[in-house]
Order: sequence, then structure tokens, then C-alpha cells
Amino acid sequence: MSDNGITLDDANGARASSEQQRLAPPKVNRITSADIVDALEAGMRDFKRAPLIGLFFGLVFAVGGNIVVGTSILTGHGYLSYPLAVGFWMIGPFIAVGLYEVSRRLEKGEPIKWGSVLGVIWAQHRGELAWMAFVVMFILLMWMFEIRLLVALFLGFQGFATLGDFVQTVVSTQQGLIFLAVGHIVGAIFSLILFSITVVSFPMLLEKDYDFVTAMITSVKVVLASPTVMILWGLAITLELLISMAPFFLGLVFSLPVLGHTTWHLYRRAVSYPEAEQAQSADSASKSD
Repeated sequence: MSDNGITLDDANGARASSEQQRLAPPKVNRITSADIVDALEAGMRDFKRAPLIGLFFGLVFAVGGNIVVGTSILTGHGYLSYPLAVGFWMIGPFIAVGLYEVSRRLEKGEPIKWGSVLGVIWAQHRGELAWMAFVVMFILLMWMFEIRLLVALFLGFQGFATLGDFVQTVVSTQQGLIFLAVGHIVGAIFSLILFSITVVSFPMLLEKDYDFVTAMITSVKVVLASPTVMILWGLAITLELLISMAPFFLGLVFSLPVLGHTTWHLYRRAVSYPEAEQAQSADSASKSD
């Protein structure tokens, strides 16, 4: 027994109880169109409050997209440039981790410093966020494998000297049009899967000490809880990214930071935690007393 009357077993039990509470399953809330609008407005405000950091991450994403597509063309695989460009946005949630951290700091009233934001990103390379990044890269690789398979099935093993030759074959032949239709359908399925497992998982892992499997399950639950609103939001993101990629990915310099900040605020509306709710209730009770 300690001097204050608390036994060692009591202390261990309190710590165990605290640990269980900390890792209690998160609560998933229904999302409405009003929540989407509010999150988007909050995301734009965050971008305006820390524009240089937002533009930096947007520029990194845009440069990366150009490098990926340019490399495919220079190595004689120009026919993969379009699916690579479309698939490249799949790593957007990981690139946006720095933006989530900025929004978290703005929300908590903490200072925004380059070293702190970049340091948080580096600190995740051995954590659960790294495993989420691995999952995203695996899906991207599966997407590219699927494209190569469809090319072989519908267009044969013929080579394409230039990207123009590939485009002409796709849009001017029956097999090419079928390839285009099937490719987009399969791509939509991949995108839906990826959106479902990542829509809140990255910001969740940044803020809380959950494992990446729990984060993915929670993310899927968020989509299932409000399927119509969330799928429409996913389609809106896809359309925005496709438009932003048109002029050499330059539109992503502005759209990525806004979408990144918006994702954080949408996550805050979609997911809540038992310990936070209990703390809020206790605070309200103390104020009423």
C-alpha cells in the first residue's frame, strides 16, 4: 500500500482501465451533405491560414505526377501514362498527412512550423501510417497489373511506338473501345475500394494510436453509415482531381491542399472517441456545478 492509501493493484488496475479506454473502438457518426459543405469551408479556411505549406505539398504532388508520367513516356511505355496519371492520385492521402497535421495544429491552437509538420511525416515511417501507405501502394500496383492484363486481352501484345499510336488504336477500334470501357469500370471498383479504406484512416492514425486494420475498418464503416453522401463525395474528389491533372498536374497545387484539409475536418465529424465524449461530459458537469 502506498502512502496515499492506494495499493499497487489499484494503480495497475487504473492503468489497465485507462489503456482499454484509450483503445476503445471509435464511434462512427452519420454524415450529411451539410457536413461535407462545412468541412469544405473549414478546409478552405485552413488553406488560407497556412497557404505556403499547402502549396508546398500540392507542388510536391504535382511534380511527382509529372515525373511518373514522363518516365513512362521516356521509357517507351507511353500507353501506361493515362492509367498512371489516374492511379497516381491514390497516394494522395499519404502525401496529405502533412496537411492533416496542419489542420490538427490549427484546431488545437498550436504553432505551425515547417520543422514540426515535416517531422511528424518522418515520424510515421515506422508506424501504422507506413503500413497504410504500403496498402495504398499495393492497390496501385494491382491497378497497373490490371491495366497490363486488359491491354494483353483486348489489344494483344502489339507494341505502340508512341502514346498517339496507342490513343488512336483505343478510340478507333472496337477492341480498343471495349478495353476503354472495361478499364474504367475496373478502375472505378479499385477507386471505390481505396476510397472506402482511406477516407478517414490516415487522419485517424495521425491523431490516435490505433492499428492500421482498425483504421481501415472504421473508414469502411464511415462509408457504410452514409453511403450516398460519401460515394457522391468520392465522385466529387475524383472529378476534381481529374480536372486538376489536365494542365501537367498544376491544378493539384491548389486542389490537393484544400482536399487534404477538408478530409481532416470531415474525419472529425465522422469519427468520435469514447474518452473524448466522457471528458466533454465531465467538463460540462463541472461547469454546471
